[in-house]
Amino acid sequence: MKIAVTYENGLVFQHFGHTEQFKLYEVADGKVSHSEIVDTNGHGHGALAGFLNALGVDTLICGGIGAGAQNALGEAGIRLYGGVAGEADKAVEALLKGELAYDPSVHCDHHHEEGHDCGHDHSEDKQGCAGSGHCHSGH
Repeated sequence: MKIAVTYENGLVFQHFGHTEQFKLYEVADGKVSHSEIVDTNGHGHGALAGFLNALGVDTLICGGIGAGAQNALGEAGIRLYGGVAGEADKAVEALLKGELAYDPSVHCDHHHEEGHDCGHDHSEDKQGCAGSGHCHSGH
């Protein structure tokens, strides 16, 4: 089993698509046999699933994660434990004991911009000269 945790300063980083580091844990006989920190080297969002897959990761612990990344992880066969906060090492220990508190319906609430395009052009001047009679060229 190889577990990756979104990682920043010892804690589970809360935005999967923006994580700059993962802490990887190799597990043998129910215990962590090796751990290391790897940089994502600029990979983000969906590309991170391929990055983790190439490292042989089969389990991910993270905070918030968007639907696209969740789908990419699913396609890569990586089991997801999202909505996790706190120390990365403790999260892995809890997972191995079957005691990890996670949110199976986690989503990334970092993307507030969705659905805010109302389709109207607010730049046009509504007052202008419509109906004022002042815009006609004189005879």
